[in-house]
Amino acid sequence: MKRRLVLTNEGAGHPFRRTLPPPAAVRAVPRDDEDWKLFTLSFFAFFICFYTFLL
Repeated sequence: MKRRLVLTNEGAGHPFRRTLPPPAAVRAVPRDDEDWKLFTLSFFAFFICFYTFLL
């Protein structure tokens, strides 16, 4: 079965949604430093909470 390339979203049932362009492909950007940023934020948040609890 040969089909042409469909430029519209076949999942869109409403006529207005069929006229919209297909969703853009999301580029996967590697975020290697996200874990370190979360760790640092969590560490300092815990440190500040614990420090203010002692004072």
